[in-house]
Amino acid sequence: MLRLLLVLVIYASALSLALWRGGLRSRFSPARTASGAGVAPPARVLVVGATGGTGRELVSQALERGHHVTALARNPLGLGMEHPRLAVVRGDVLDRASVDAAVRGQDGVLVALGHRRYFPPSRILSEGTRNLLGAAAAHGTRRMVCETSLGIGDSAGRMGLAYTLFVIPVVLPFYYWDKVRQERLIAASRVPWVIVRPGVLRNGAKRGVRRHGPGVGSFLWTPAIARADVAAFMLDQLTSDAYLGAAPGVS
Repeated sequence: MLRLLLVLVIYASALSLALWRGGLRSRFSPARTASGAGVAPPARVLVVGATGGTGRELVSQALERGHHVTALARNPLGLGMEHPRLAVVRGDVLDRASVDAAVRGQDGVLVALGHRRYFPPSRILSEGTRNLLGAAAAHGTRRMVCETSLGIGDSAGRMGLAYTLFVIPVVLPFYYWDKVRQERLIAASRVPWVIVRPGVLRNGAKRGVRRHGPGVGSFLWTPAIARADVAAFMLDQLTSDAYLGAAPGVS
């Protein structure tokens, strides 16, 4: 038993190191973060992953802020939301044609992709994001904001011991490695971008993002944040240059 535990710790440590080396390491600018000056509010935004927990919050809050929203979903009926400024379109991020049609004419793209195909290895997040980036570059999209997670790049290990030593290496290794590929694709693109790395996502009302930027999270305890707060922070990044070209953590 002790030997098995030792093997698990060594494997988990090696994976955490790989996620750190392979993931994005942002260069944060204190002056730019303090100013937060940005671009004009986008009139039209696309929400990808709209039927997920964060995606629903993005759609709802974007409408509250006065945006015209297009929600891309494999099953449009799954969103269960109607609004005069909401268009729900059927599409799959792995289908370039449907992605191109959805991105065309959008000022901003909000990406909250997720899935539960943890085994075997998958490239749904990275390949879907690749298609979105190609379409956004082709159509001159002004900003892409993408949700990933703490625990990769310069936030490696900051999901707490339980995630670092068990959840990520045993349950989610392929999922997190695909997030690494996803971030690297975004960082290499020509589209102005912000990556948002939350801790464990919870349901609940907005309480406000208490911490954001580098150094967010904990090496001991698992950080958590409401999906509603993540959505609000992502929407803020559409008009702020505070974290343009960076990957802030949020909690």
